Amino acid sequence: MEAVQESGTVKVADRVKALKSKGIDVISFSIGEPDFPTPAHIVEAGVDALRAGFTKYTPSSGIPELRQAIAEKLNNENGIEADQSEIIVTPTKHAIFMTIMALVDRGEEVIMADPSWVSYEPIVRIADAVPVPVRADEETAFRLNPEHLAEKITNRTRMIIINSPNNPTGSVARKQEIEAICDIAKERDILLLSDEIYEHIIYDTRNYSPASFPGMKGHVITVNGFSKTYSMTGWRLGYLHADRGLLEGIQKVQTHSITCATSFSQKAGVAALKGPREPVQRMVSEFRKRRDLTLKKLREIPGIDIVAPDGAFYAFPRYDFDISSEKMAEYLLDEAHVAVTPGSSFGSFGEKHFRISFATSVENLETGLDSIKDALAKL
Repeated sequence: MEAVQESGTVKVADRVKALKSKGIDVISFSIGEPDFPTPAHIVEAGVDALRAGFTKYTPSSGIPELRQAIAEKLNNENGIEADQSEIIVTPTKHAIFMTIMALVDRGEEVIMADPSWVSYEPIVRIADAVPVPVRADEETAFRLNPEHLAEKITNRTRMIIINSPNNPTGSVARKQEIEAICDIAKERDILLLSDEIYEHIIYDTRNYSPASFPGMKGHVITVNGFSKTYSMTGWRLGYLHADRGLLEGIQKVQTHSITCATSFSQKAGVAALKGPREPVQRMVSEFRKRRDLTLKKLREIPGIDIVAPDGAFYAFPRYDFDISSEKMAEYLLDEAHVAVTPGSSFGSFGEKHFRISFATSVENLETGLDSIKDALAKL
């Protein structure tokens, strides 16, 4: 545990709360959650479940109605041949944690992009395994290069983690890149953990699920959830899909940890998958406008370079100042009263970057980005 670092995003959030408790007005670009309410029909389904007394334990893998809806979604939207018996309902982060704990042995290696989401590396370390970063920078628009990935494979490689659309960069893997990574996994008998939590928040391209490619079903664990697409972060609801041979160990972790996902949240999940898509479409349309505004404002700041994100709701600008990303985040918080997440929180190759979440109002974006511009001019 001494090798596991504190979450950079949580650390920033704690500093923001401390400043606000002193009466200081802070604009936060550090929070990775949509600022939209959960759609009303989903909330009503959860409330109805509570009023009906649906507050007890459910089957550990999830209620059949939700697992069937997830299987239909995977078949119809993702091209994944899925049966409800191949699905475990669980909070999305817990799905990733359980998968690595169940399927990766001590000393085995897990390859991931650098920069990538703050919790992949710590979870691998908690499993007493070895995280292996592969640099993904501006030269590849932050996408994981299959050739660079192949160079990192050893006889200890157990798993590759793919996150597309990506947190923190907003990059989206192209079809040929996913196909090449799938070929590597099949040839070397390596597992793929595909984190697709941002799949519907996408702008200029489309997402491809590795499990939909020929011969990949026995190699891929697909992880997804409701937090980002349906603005349900507090409902703590997600799921994973995998071949039954891989599920057995993961299911053991579920039964000996949380037992099952929250009962009434599962009813809300059914409503989310079977309900209207207009709230999701409106949210993504608004994120696109905010992304374009964020890019425009960042490109007006001297010393800042930015690759346009294709998905998610993050921008990951590089800055040309002689200061670490952690010190930069502290400086912007103290000087501009704007909270960003230091790029080093997402891996060593995230240094000289910071992450901006544009999951906030246009007014906050305009005010906060102007404040960043003024603060950086003083450097």
